[in-house]
Amino acid sequence: MKITNCKLSKKSTEDTTQIFCAGSYRRSAADVLGIRPNTAILFYRKIRLVISRHSALEADQVFEGSVKSDESCSGGKRKGKRGTGAAGKVVIFGILKRGGKVYTVVVDNAKKESLLPVITKKIMPDSVVYTDSLSSDDVPDVGGFHHHRINHGKTFA
Repeated sequence: MKITNCKLSKKSTEDTTQIFCAGSYRRSAADVLGIRPNTAILFYRKIRLVISRHSALEADQVFEGSVKSDESCSGGKRKGKRGTGAAGKVVIFGILKRGGKVYTVVVDNAKKESLLPVITKKIMPDSVVYTDSLSSDDVPDVGGFHHHRINHGKTFA
């Protein structure tokens, strides 16, 4: 997807894109380039839309070979249970292709029933899957994967 129907000059478009990549705010970009703030805001939105569409296309990729999977709890209140059963936390499950791409998804909980559909959709059978020793990470044993558990208490990986 390309950005079309843009009223900015080609030079302003390239400069705005460079400022976006540098991580600058859109209002700062408007001040530096001498364009209206609303123009910079709309252009930043278009850039984010293009990035989102490309990311969605890449998300359909299936990982094969050596991959690592892990889950993490994030956000919410600190009170209550700690660890994977923490109250009010969001569980994020991630798959990392060794030396390459990362796929993350928010799941309901860190149990086998929630993780199995994600794993079978994103990882090819006969792939090598590295996980920690959490009981919900026994899912690759079911799907025909070569599963290796890493005990973080004994080894750092």
